[in-house]
Amino acid sequence: MFEELEKYKSKDHFFFATNEELGKVCNAPKNGVGIYLVYELKNGRINLVYIGCSGKIKQNGTKKVRIGGMCDRIINGKQFGGPRKQTWKLKLTDEKIDALDVYWYETFDKNNTDIPSFVEGLILQRYFEIYGQLPKWNREF
Repeated sequence: MFEELEKYKSKDHFFFATNEELGKVCNAPKNGVGIYLVYELKNGRINLVYIGCSGKIKQNGTKKVRIGGMCDRIINGKQFGGPRKQTWKLKLTDEKIDALDVYWYETFDKNNTDIPSFVEGLILQRYFEIYGQLPKWNREF
């Protein structure tokens, strides 16, 4: 859906359902920075529900990785009033979502020097151009 993401070679995805622990299924890098897209699998349909990023770039051009990297941001980042490892399970139940499919992309590494928040904004803009709104779990940008 987003051609801009095709250039990133360090990428992958994982599934998360209510009977799993987010910390065990998340395969995002523990020392990387980039963006992640969260898709809901519900009633045989796939919908993009969230676009987020992890990490910053320092003034001297090096990456600033939070402890645990993108992996920790996905697992312990705050969303819906608590850490995702707890609130995503509640969201799956409340919204009757079968599972989440989380795609991640390292945007700043040995091959690319794209600032994570810039790429996040770019992908949110593309989504907004198509749908006229942000994904339902993105409250603002």
